[in-house]
Parts: sequence; structure tokens; C-alpha cells
Amino acid sequence: MARVASNDVIYDVLGVPITATNLQSAADRIHGWKGGQSRYVGCRDVASLMVMAETPDLLAIAKNAAMNVPDGAPVALLGRIKGHAVSRTCGPDLMEKLLTDPAYHDLKHFFYGGKDRIAELLAQRFTAKGAQIVGTYCPPFRPLTPTEDARIIAQIHNSGADVVWVGISSPKQDIWMAEHLGRINATMIGVGAAFDFHSGAVERAPKWMQRVGLEWSFRLLQEPRRLWRRYLILAPKFVFRVLTTNIGTA
Repeated sequence: MARVASNDVIYDVLGVPITATNLQSAADRIHGWKGGQSRYVGCRDVASLMVMAETPDLLAIAKNAAMNVPDGAPVALLGRIKGHAVSRTCGPDLMEKLLTDPAYHDLKHFFYGGKDRIAELLAQRFTAKGAQIVGTYCPPFRPLTPTEDARIIAQIHNSGADVVWVGISSPKQDIWMAEHLGRINATMIGVGAAFDFHSGAVERAPKWMQRVGLEWSFRLLQEPRRLWRRYLILAPKFVFRVLTTNIGTA
């Protein structure tokens, strides 16, 4: 079972090892993993890092990932402050890159998660762009029974998937991936809201807002009741925590 590679450039953010990478390098790394070994990748934004930093079990899950990419602009910025060549590598962009770039069309993909019919809609849209989609599954809003879980593991295995995209929100998706490490012989990638963005169920911020690090404000305006705590409490708390640690340590 895979762990963070010893030759990776890693920097610490609240105890979570973040890989100093960019969209192209991360996509190339995942493509190079094609072949069936069990591993998982975390896309780390401010909210997930805060929850993990304060929850020992979740922190252990993050540390056991094959790669943690800097999903949030502040997470990438911290890497650059530490002197690393790193840029934002968010889940939706990584997903689009690996599913639409012809260089990666030999990969087989499975979608796990999303609301009813979202995964099927994703499969249709990405198949039209040349991706190989070999299966989808929308889990119920409750824990799976052992029988149901064994059935979905068999379905993924029989599909021959190289990459399993997991969209059931963090930290649930991180827990799911950790629980299935060694049981699903593929690279599992937790991408949360990427399912909603790429299916068109939720509008994503304009490109200019993404580039300048304001995507969070667009999302807050879309879903204030659900996201206010993430952006108005956890984000300032993250800044305070980072400023009270030695950010100059690589």
C-alpha cells in the first residue's frame, strides 16, 4: 500500500504533509500510478486542514495519503513562502485535467458519490470528451452494510478502474478512502464538490476569481447557510494557527 514517496518535496501545514506540486505534475504522477496498487490522494483546502489538525484520527489519515495536493490558494501560498515551487492544485481542476487531456485517455475511471444521477451525468459528459468511464455508484445517505460494501468493492474491482473519484464531501470521503486502502486496487481521489461543478448542478466561480484566490467568496454567496462556518470561522482560525507557528520551517 502506497505512502508519500521519499523523493517528494513536502511541506508541513498544521501537521499535514502537503506535496509541493502543480496541476501538471500531480496529473502526471497519478497517470504514472496506473497499474492497480491501492492508494489515495487528498485535496487539502483550509477547511479540511483545520478539521484534520484538530482530529487525531483524521490527521493520521492525511499522513497516510500517497499525496496531499494544495487545493486551496492559501495552502499553495504557504508552500511558496517556504521557498517551494508550488501552485494551487484543486480537485475540480485535477479531475478535469485527467479526464479531458488526451495524454491521459488510457486511464479508466470510476465515479463514487454525488447526489442521485450526478455520477451518471458526469459519465456522459466526460465520455463525450474521450474519457474511459467504467462505472458509477451513488451511495445512500447512510453507512453501507457489509454486504453492500463488499458489492461495491467487487464492482470497482471488476470494472478495471485505475482511478476512483470520490465525491462525498470531506472528511467522509477521506475516511472512506482510508477504510478501503488495500481493498480497492486503484488510486482513490477525494474531490468533494467537483462532482457538482462538472455536472452543472452547482455553478463554479469565474476563472478570474479562481486565479486571484476569491473562489471562496463566490461559493459563500451561493450557499451562505451551509458554508458560512467554513469561510467565516474556520478560515480566520486557520490564519491565526498558521501565524502562530513557524511558517519558515520547510
